[in-house]
Amino acid sequence: MKLYIDADACPGPVKEIVLRAATRLALPLVLVANQPLKRPPGRGVRVVTVSAGFDAADDWIVAAAEAGDVVISADIPLAAKLVANGVAVINPRGALYTPDNIGEVLSLRNAMDELRSAGLAQTRTAPFGERDRQAFAATLDRLLARRPRGG
Repeated sequence: MKLYIDADACPGPVKEIVLRAATRLALPLVLVANQPLKRPPGRGVRVVTVSAGFDAADDWIVAAAEAGDVVISADIPLAAKLVANGVAVINPRGALYTPDNIGEVLSLRNAMDELRSAGLAQTRTAPFGERDRQAFAATLDRLLARRPRGG
């Protein structure tokens, strides 16, 4: 099992939580971004900087992640591709995307995108807070506790 972070827009506290979990469990961690990132300390931590092209980070993650891996991303279309490949996806606020819910989540996202494009809706995302951090940590812990031993 590898952990991947879609790192461009991922909140710092989420990156820290994942880094601690990867270190504690000796799991490889890959941070993927369109811009250079400082490599966090720790064994098995890798930073991948992709081109600035549209969806370049997403495409890299889809090509690299395998069934059984875990990806942290708020990108719902990326999550849909990954879930279809057997990859677990957690958004930074703690929602776990699964084969049972990703279709509905993607449909809602697409509908809201159409409404925003037509000027019929606005969305405001609340600032990332302590409750989000706790929800993410709890979801990641539950998911990692279910992983097969030795991986």
